[in-house]
Amino acid sequence: MATHRFDPDFTDNVINSMGSKTSPRMRQLMTGLIRHVHDFARENELTVDEWMAGVEMLNWAGQMSDDKRNEGQLVCDVIGLESLVDEITFTLAEEAKDAPTATAILGPFFRADTPYRSNGDDIVINKPKDGQMAFMHGQIMDFATQRPLVGVTVEVWEASTNGLYEQQDPDQDEYNLRGKFQTDADGRYYFYCLRPTPYPVPGDGPAGKLLALMDRHPFRPAHIHIMATHKGYRPLVTQIFDRKGKYLENDSVFAVKDSLVVDFIPRDGDPHAALELKYDVKLVADTQSDSV
Repeated sequence: MATHRFDPDFTDNVINSMGSKTSPRMRQLMTGLIRHVHDFARENELTVDEWMAGVEMLNWAGQMSDDKRNEGQLVCDVIGLESLVDEITFTLAEEAKDAPTATAILGPFFRADTPYRSNGDDIVINKPKDGQMAFMHGQIMDFATQRPLVGVTVEVWEASTNGLYEQQDPDQDEYNLRGKFQTDADGRYYFYCLRPTPYPVPGDGPAGKLLALMDRHPFRPAHIHIMATHKGYRPLVTQIFDRKGKYLENDSVFAVKDSLVVDFIPRDGDPHAALELKYDVKLVADTQSDSV
């Protein structure tokens, strides 16, 4: 029995309009979505003006999105949705006794066309005066066997010290602070990068406006994005966070996990970098791919 004063049959009519060819999973997802959205509208007595403001914000996010910036994803980030979906997807793996590398959100500034570089290369094309150079290295291993994996693609990207990724900043060269690497015969990757610095979610779009409307700060803690992919293994998307940076306790997109907080240590005898970061990654075999 309906507990509201609106048409008690309306939501069921919408759900029941799905045809017999709807897949079971699509029916489950759309039924839950429709019920929650309709309940939200009724519980808050959403007005046409408020609904249109939401539609306009979604349209705005779509208009701002391209292959260099995903504003729709950023809107999901600031309400915690992407981090929640990430937690749901990987909870069982993270609760294992010896868990594989924890995941984190992709973020809105990933580029699929990032070029490959050689191990040992420097991804900092435009070196900021206030930047600290670091040598980052690690080994990619099979989670179950602990053996090193050869030929894993390791993709990294980060913002510069001015808080901007290269596609946001006309003063940065294309693909600055980005690179794809492949692990060597020992499963190792290594390159030079910047020690990351905190930066704000861009305020020029709907995600930034939403943060302001909710009276929340826009800052993300200092982090480096990593994606590791290899045939026969589940792809890993994660972020690693500088332990000495700000906003670890109140990341504006809720992506920080304890196991992803890392320490940069002094590096001796290297004229190119005064800091060092070692970060190993464990990949989980994709058993589904074996059965296809």
